Amino acid sequence: MSDMELRAEADAVLARLVGDGSGTARLREDQWQAIEALVVGHRRALVVQRTGWGKSAVYFVATSMLRKRGAGPTVIISPLLALMRNQVESAARAGIAARTINSANPEEWDAVQAEVAAGTVDVLLVSPERLNSPDFRESVLPRLAATTGLLVVDEAHCISDWGHDFRPDYRRLRTMLAELPAGVPVLATTATANARVTADVAEQLGTGGDEALVLRGPLDRESLRLGVLRLPDAAHRLAWLGERLGELPGSGIIYTLTVAAAEEVAAFLRQRGYPVASYTGRTENADRLRAEEDLLANRVKALVATSALGMGFDKPDLGFVVHLGSPSSPIAYYQQVGRAGRGVDHADVLLLPGREDEAIWAYFASVGFPPEEQVRRTLAALEQAGRPLSLPALEPLVELRRSRLETMLKVLDVDGAVKRVKGGWTATGQPWTYDAERYAWVARQREAEQQAMRDYVSTTECRMEYLQRQLDDEKAAPCGRCDNCAGPWLDAAVSSGALAGAADELDRPGVEVEPRRMWPSGMPAVGVDLKGRIPAGQQAATGRALGRLSDIGWGNRLRPLLAEQAADGPVPDDVLAAVVTVVADWARSPGGWAAGVPDAAPRPVGIVAMPSRSRPQLVGSLAQGLARVGRLPLLGSLAYTPQAGVHPAHRSNSAQRLRALAASFAVPEELAAALAATPGPVLLVDDWTDSGWTLAVGARLLRQAGAEQVLPLVLALAG
Repeated sequence: MSDMELRAEADAVLARLVGDGSGTARLREDQWQAIEALVVGHRRALVVQRTGWGKSAVYFVATSMLRKRGAGPTVIISPLLALMRNQVESAARAGIAARTINSANPEEWDAVQAEVAAGTVDVLLVSPERLNSPDFRESVLPRLAATTGLLVVDEAHCISDWGHDFRPDYRRLRTMLAELPAGVPVLATTATANARVTADVAEQLGTGGDEALVLRGPLDRESLRLGVLRLPDAAHRLAWLGERLGELPGSGIIYTLTVAAAEEVAAFLRQRGYPVASYTGRTENADRLRAEEDLLANRVKALVATSALGMGFDKPDLGFVVHLGSPSSPIAYYQQVGRAGRGVDHADVLLLPGREDEAIWAYFASVGFPPEEQVRRTLAALEQAGRPLSLPALEPLVELRRSRLETMLKVLDVDGAVKRVKGGWTATGQPWTYDAERYAWVARQREAEQQAMRDYVSTTECRMEYLQRQLDDEKAAPCGRCDNCAGPWLDAAVSSGALAGAADELDRPGVEVEPRRMWPSGMPAVGVDLKGRIPAGQQAATGRALGRLSDIGWGNRLRPLLAEQAADGPVPDDVLAAVVTVVADWARSPGGWAAGVPDAAPRPVGIVAMPSRSRPQLVGSLAQGLARVGRLPLLGSLAYTPQAGVHPAHRSNSAQRLRALAASFAVPEELAAALAATPGPVLLVDDWTDSGWTLAVGARLLRQAGAEQVLPLVLALAG
C-alpha cells in the first residue's frame, strides 16, 4: 500500500473518531509522523506534546490500522480513570471496542479478561496499580505482553522519578517493555516532561531494543489567557469567586489544594446560587461519574476539584480553569490548566494564590521517600517474619502511615529488595542501597519547583512563556494574551456585601470529629492486647472541632497557633468564643443536650482535659474557659504515666501511634473520684486531633472510670 493510501486510511479513521460525517477531517503532519512510526516502522516513540494536541487520536488511529493488519489488542496504561471513561466512548465512535481494568470496576475484571482472550477487545485500558497486583502480574500480564499489538503508556512522565508526578507502579512497565515480542510498537505520551524527564523516559523505552523516537512539539496553548489575581486573604478570594464566577466563559474547573477547601468552596458557591459540584479523593465513584457527566453536559458551572480530577478529564469546550491556591509545581500547574480551551478559541486561566499554600506544600513535601533508618527497619521486619506480611500486619512494626508504607514497598519492589506475593510482602534478601543522593536531588528539585511557582506569581514577563521554559520548550516566546502581555482583564474589586458573606462563611465554626470504632490490626503482636471492634462502652462519641487545619477559613487562623514552633500560651479570646459557639450549636443539634431538642441527650456534667507537654497552657486555658462560660465543673485532667515516652510522629501509622499511646495515660485518683461523684457525659478537651487515637485512648480510660459518655472537643482536625 502506498504512503498516500495509508494516509487516506488513517484520515478516514480520524473522521469516524471525531464524528465527522463529511469525511473531511485530516491528521496533522506531526500526528501522522507518530502514526507512521508505529504502524509502518513498528517503532518505540515518545510524544511530548501540549494538552489538546491529539495524542489519543494517534493511538486510536494506529490501533485501528494495526488491528486491520492482524495485530493483537492495544494495551493503554493510564492513571486517569476519568479519561478512561471518555476514551471508551471516543473509541466506540470509530468502531473500536475498548474496555477497562481499574480500581473502580473490580466486578468486571473477569469478564473483561475473558473478552480480551476471545479477541473481541481492540483496546484495553489498564490502571498502573494493576501492574503491581501479584495475580495480574503473574497470570494476566505475561499473556498481554505476548499478544499485545501496541503498548501505549499515557502520562509517561509518571515513569520517571525525576518528574513531578512519579508513581512507583509505572516502573513495572520496564518488565513489560522487556518482555514484548520484537516488532511490537510502543507509544509513550505526555504533555509535561522537561528535558531531563524526556531523556529518562526515552532511555527506559529503549530497553531491549532500538533507541526510541522522540517527537516533541511546542507547548504554547494559543487558546489560553493566563492571569494571576493576588487578593488580601481567603475571604476576598471566596468573595471574588462568588461575584465573578458567572462572568467566566462557559463551564470549567475550580482547583483547590485540599479536600476540605474543595468541599468548603463548593458549599459556599451553591449557597450563592451557582450549580457546582465537589470532586475529590473522598468522592464516591458514582458521584464522580455524575459530576463528570454534569460538567460535560454543561449542567454545572464548575467542578470544585482537587488533583483527583487532575489530568484525566477531556472536555474540549472547557471555558476556564481557576486555581484557588497555587500548586507547588509549575509543571503540574501547566498540566491542570491544560484541561481548558482544547476545542474553543478562548479560555480563561486564573490563579488566586493564598497564604496557606506554603503550609500545604510543606506537608506534601514531608511525605516523600522515608529516611534510610525506616526503610532498613521495614526490610528487617520482613526478613524476620519468615512469611509474607500484609500492610496491616506490617504497620505495628514500622513508623509509617499505610499510604506511605505502600509507596515505599512499591519502590523497593521495583528495586528488587522486596516482592509482593499472595498474602502480602516478603523480603528477597537481595542487596539494596539507599540512594541518598538521588532522594536528596529529588527533594531539592521539589524546592526549586516551589520557588518557580512563587516566581510565576510575581513575574512581570509573559506567563505562558514562563511555563514553557519550565518545560524546556525551545520555542517558548511571549504569548501576547496573558495579563502581563495584554494587561489584566478582570477587576480585583469585591463588594462589601460579598466580602461580609464570604467572611461569615469562613468564620462559621465547627466540624464533626468521627470517633475510632476499630483497633488497628496486629496490636497483640507488639504486646498491646487490643483487637477488633472497640466495645461500645469504651468508645468516644462523635465529637467536634473548631475547624480543619487544611481549610481556608479557620485553618488559616489555627495553623500558626498549632505550628510545632509556635509558643505555648493561653487560648486567644476569639478562638475561645468560637469554640463556645461550636458547643452551643452542638447542644442544639439532633441528639444534643439543649432544652427542647427532640430526644435530648443528658447534659455534660463536667470537663476533662488531655495532658499536653507541648501546649499545656493552651489546652488548660481552653478547658478552664469552657468551664467558666458553660458553668460546668472542670473535673481535672488525665495524667501521663511513667511509661509515657515521646509520641511517634503524627505521620506514623495507626498501629505505631496506638502502641505508644496505649500505656501513656492514666486517670488520677482525684479525677476518678470526681467522675464517680458526678456520673454522666463529659467533654474531653484537647488542642487538635490527627489520627484520633489519643482521643480514643482517653475516652476508653474515662469510660472505664465511670463516665457515661465522652464527647471529644478539639480546636483543630487535621486533614
